Amino acid sequence: MLVTMNDHELQRFAIIQDVLNNKLKRRDATPILGLSYRHLSRMLKAFKELGVQSLAHGNRGKPSSNRISDDIKLHVLRLITERYLDFGPTLVHEKLTEVHGINLSLETLRQWMIADGLWVPHSKRKPRIIRR
Repeated sequence: MLVTMNDHELQRFAIIQDVLNNKLKRRDATPILGLSYRHLSRMLKAFKELGVQSLAHGNRGKPSSNRISDDIKLHVLRLITERYLDFGPTLVHEKLTEVHGINLSLETLRQWMIADGLWVPHSKRKPRIIRR
């Protein structure tokens, strides 16, 4: 299994390898890692059992538990394209809340509209050139 690691985890990996290869003592490794002796022992045990995966957080690569489902997202985007195509995110948010009873954050709605090409942020709009 492929595990992506950040710099902090790579540093931990190198130090744990040194401890396992007897190049570094556990009590010398604890201040370097900023861990207690007991926690380092737990990490070494997990590293021996699971390998490099034990250094990465267990929730890495999993979707968020409070994520809005794709069905709701598609339903909302269909409503916008059918009824509220000319509206901005704020007005669409108001209409979805009042008329349809769908409560989403304004920023989530704005991001969905940008990703679907229904809204162009002000910073990405073409400047209006006024000739005199």
